[in-house]
Amino acid sequence: LWPWQGSFVAAFASSNLGDVSPNTRGPFCANTGESCDNPQSTCPVGGAAMCMAKGPGNDMFESTRIIGQNIYLKAKELYEKASQEVTGPLSSAHQWVKMSNVSVELNATHTVKTCKPALGHSFAAGTIDGVGAFNFTQGSVEGDPFWDQIRDQLLGEPSNETKACHKPKPILFNTGEMTWPHPWHPDIVDVQIAAIGSLAILAVPGEFTTMSGRRLREAVQSEFDSHGTPGMNVVIAGLCNVYTHYITTYEEYQVQRYEAASTIYGPHTLSAYIQLYRGLAKAIALNATQELSPGPEPPLFNVTSLTLLPSLSTENAPANKTFGDVLEEVRQEYREREVAEVTFVGANPRNSAENATEHNFLTVERYSNISSSWHVVLNDASWDTRFYWSKGSRGQSNVTIEWHIPAGTEPGVYRLRYFGHYKKRVTLFRVISVPFEGSSSAFQIT
Repeated sequence: LWPWQGSFVAAFASSNLGDVSPNTRGPFCANTGESCDNPQSTCPVGGAAMCMAKGPGNDMFESTRIIGQNIYLKAKELYEKASQEVTGPLSSAHQWVKMSNVSVELNATHTVKTCKPALGHSFAAGTIDGVGAFNFTQGSVEGDPFWDQIRDQLLGEPSNETKACHKPKPILFNTGEMTWPHPWHPDIVDVQIAAIGSLAILAVPGEFTTMSGRRLREAVQSEFDSHGTPGMNVVIAGLCNVYTHYITTYEEYQVQRYEAASTIYGPHTLSAYIQLYRGLAKAIALNATQELSPGPEPPLFNVTSLTLLPSLSTENAPANKTFGDVLEEVRQEYREREVAEVTFVGANPRNSAENATEHNFLTVERYSNISSSWHVVLNDASWDTRFYWSKGSRGQSNVTIEWHIPAGTEPGVYRLRYFGHYKKRVTLFRVISVPFEGSSSAFQIT
């Protein structure tokens, strides 16, 4: 069976994932090995660019395997121990909201507002999982005159109102006032709850941090409780409908690390969402969803005609070679736990992604003496295969395919195959994609 075939379907949905990382060993300086678990995530030598977090394994492949296995084992345990069947009516509540202008009642005397979208300086710093460029650091509550001047000249200065609204966030990209060729951030966002019996799924439009998610769940739970629907199981489904970056708590916002700088509607974003989701929960509990105002419909943009990706230029094979030719051949014989490897004259894999809906970049095939033919045993969805594309100069590139032969592989005759598309100019104004394939020599597994 292929990984996606079978009778059982399971979904692993994202919850509130704003500050959750699989890099469980935490942040270390790549050059010295010391911890850089500080508010700015900087190293004594090399600054923030040297600070990177590590997963549980020795490399990304091993970390991915360990984490994937942990998630699977916990899911299997929960599945086997599950005792409560979800039954009951289906209901849902949905509203469009102008998130750049929500009035939030904090208490009887205090009302605050959300802001036009903007990203802060620490957004450019990236996180300890993926560091940004230049000299940006997390935890910036002051602007940088150099970058602010460049921003003012390229993109325009943010209005005083937007600056004041986002404090203490220093604004780097004033996205709420940037509209060419389309608005850079959504102004109108949807909030939604779907309820199945005792299960309430909060469909949220972004990445709530751990504490934001906790507060949102508790608020919605108490709303259900106070309107005669006690005992609801409230879960968050992250990244639903529209993407609005991160949602931190008010306290996290004051510190302005990456997630806070990416909380685009200002310091009261979470309070606004809590108020909105309380309203949806109340409507579901009182069976009054039809009385909810649908809210302001968002504008429709045709963004399919627009791409910021540069178009791919024509490609070349080296002299006396053609696409799919082998540059470095496999060995004649391998044992299990070794790596079979072959390098081909290649082309940009983006060509294939843009051209073919059903496409394998590679296959591992085994020869059958019975049928005197080759049979696919693995492809690029298989855990033990790797596909590396390396771009050279003058429109040339190479593709290397690896098969990390696992223990227990059946002995026999195998080969590795590569499938791609290259860009070819046919007239001055017309470039086409041409499919090609390549194959390694046959090799024995003993």
